[in-house]
Amino acid sequence: MQDPNKDTEWNDILRKKGILPPKENLEEQERVKEEEQLAILQKSLVKTYEDMTLEELEENEDEFNEEDEKAIEMYRQQRLAEMKAAQMKNIFGEVLEISGKDYVQEVTKAGKGIWVVLHLYKQGIPLCALINQHMSGLARKFRDVKFIKAISTTCIPNYPDKNLPTIFVYLEGDIKAQFIGPLVFGGMNLTRDELEWKISESGAIKTDLEENPRKQIQDQLMSSIRACVPASGESDSEDD
Repeated sequence: MQDPNKDTEWNDILRKKGILPPKENLEEQERVKEEEQLAILQKSLVKTYEDMTLEELEENEDEFNEEDEKAIEMYRQQRLAEMKAAQMKNIFGEVLEISGKDYVQEVTKAGKGIWVVLHLYKQGIPLCALINQHMSGLARKFRDVKFIKAISTTCIPNYPDKNLPTIFVYLEGDIKAQFIGPLVFGGMNLTRDELEWKISESGAIKTDLEENPRKQIQDQLMSSIRACVPASGESDSEDD
């Protein structure tokens, strides 16, 4: 088949009769086609950046031109930032047991931007054991927060048992919140969600709970009380 783009007498006749498009349109179509192919090529090249690891980028850096190298450097910095953020989110994940001699290193020098939740406890106190159990779950959920526990008297000599359990929340060595004594925690009915909410109020963790779980229990309790107490009108009528 004859090439419709060639300058031949026959093609000119076909153009005049409208069978072939004008030559200018053909040239424009060809130019657009070339630009589209170039764009596809460039996109495929950028895609290779995204598919490469940092090691592969270094191995192939001689194959890229100056503009490519600028794009690669921006992409490399982005990948490094993403990797660092991912590492920070998974830095802990479990409750660390410490003693007084570890306090400065694990709490005061925990690091910039690191939240620390310290539980002071003693063996044989049921509520302390319950909070240790809840903290293990929270440590797995909030891996960017350092959850630690310590027997109270190893950190603070002669610390009274009546103040247990005690939770201190730190940021860069400064106390941001403290919860002292069993009444603060609501006793053995304390749930993990309630402890999560309480710690989240200090700013240490970003909870996905929409409201205080304790409020639901309080609302249910008040509803039960109202149901049991007769209305004033009913009481007066009975007295008559």
